[in-house]
Amino acid sequence: MSVTDTIVAIATAAGRGAIGIVRLSGPQAFAIAERIAGPLPAPREAALRAFRDADGEGIDQGLVLCFAAPATFTGEDVVELQGHGGSVVLQSLVEAACRHGARVARPGEFSERAFLNDRIDLVQAEAIADLIDAGTRDAARAARRSLDGALSQRVRTLAAALLELRVHVEGALDFSDEDIDWLADRKLHARVETLRTGLQQLLAEAGRGRRLRDGLVVALAGRPNVGKSTLLNRLAGADVAIVTDIAGTTRDVLREHLDLDGLPLTLIDTAGLRDTDDTVEREGVRRARAALDRAELALFVSDAGANLGTGDQALLQSLRADLPRLIVHNKCDLHGLAAAREERDGHVHLHLSAATGDGIDRLVRELHRVAGLGERTQTTFSARTRHVDALRRTLGFVVDAEQRLHEGANAELAAEELRLAHDALGEITGRVTSEDLLGAVFSRFCIGK
Repeated sequence: MSVTDTIVAIATAAGRGAIGIVRLSGPQAFAIAERIAGPLPAPREAALRAFRDADGEGIDQGLVLCFAAPATFTGEDVVELQGHGGSVVLQSLVEAACRHGARVARPGEFSERAFLNDRIDLVQAEAIADLIDAGTRDAARAARRSLDGALSQRVRTLAAALLELRVHVEGALDFSDEDIDWLADRKLHARVETLRTGLQQLLAEAGRGRRLRDGLVVALAGRPNVGKSTLLNRLAGADVAIVTDIAGTTRDVLREHLDLDGLPLTLIDTAGLRDTDDTVEREGVRRARAALDRAELALFVSDAGANLGTGDQALLQSLRADLPRLIVHNKCDLHGLAAAREERDGHVHLHLSAATGDGIDRLVRELHRVAGLGERTQTTFSARTRHVDALRRTLGFVVDAEQRLHEGANAELAAEELRLAHDALGEITGRVTSEDLLGAVFSRFCIGK
């Protein structure tokens, strides 16, 4: 499929509506629209027209708007046919456009053309999809900031600094036979340190943006009958998990997607962790362990009256070493204890009652803190896992280059590390990319966007 084709797609959501929009983009957009709607209005002016199919039969009556290249979303000539929002009417308009030489657009092809025509970069293209898919207002605001270029500008600034370092280091290699040691320049080392600090800051902010977009995966863990399912129900605001006094009631992994004051959260209720001869419960414990291995945070729930006994301590130690955890002492109401927060043994301990809701607000604030969203500001932008991964790799290459420069005798290796860092950073905005990456990004868009 060529980018010189004229493409067409329904741009409004599926189903019935008062208004539906069919969008054309490409070199023949104006000619095809004229065959459907007759004489076209001047660019950026709306006109009422009768829409006809290729055989001259009437389809609908609606508005026509034309947008001339290059000042359009795709950078190409674009036409919108705005008619009544019935699926038959809109599909008939698409079929008429195809009869006159257009083809149906692939998912995300309008945004892909905007990227290929330098109207937006890859981060901004992804932000369009993030804005459409946003599950919370905070996520929508963050996506809007990425679409406005908040992340892209930061990346470009760091890329420019990285390029200057490459020029300096590679230039020093070209003049290595001279008496001046260009790589011993203290200003060079200061610039590398500044770049490293900037990458670390951006990585932290991108991590928060990624969690705001994708949410935090939290697994409830602990021994049987400590109130994990009750806590899930309290946070969900509904009876999504069965609660009984019988230990081992939860046999399978239960996932619930929540919005906790703007924090998207996937909360996983797991079977109580214990040794058992029950075949079904044993499988539940195995699945619970697997869920904990994939989680980003463990809410370890215990009975407030037990004060983390030997069994709890053993289970805590069995969790993945790098898995952050919050210790929740549940059922404090049954033991005459007040809801509270404390820090000890390197962990945050929360005393609460899932049954009464006492202390739940403190838990929600703590989840925001762990996700890094307690620090978010009006400049928070949305980010994706691939952005975070690229920034991590960039930072790793820069740290290695910094070490090479300090060693003094590995300038060639430092230059190579900086080149790899530059390439990794360029992947974020699409400066350095591949057909496979573009295909993966735009295939997840809806048709017509």
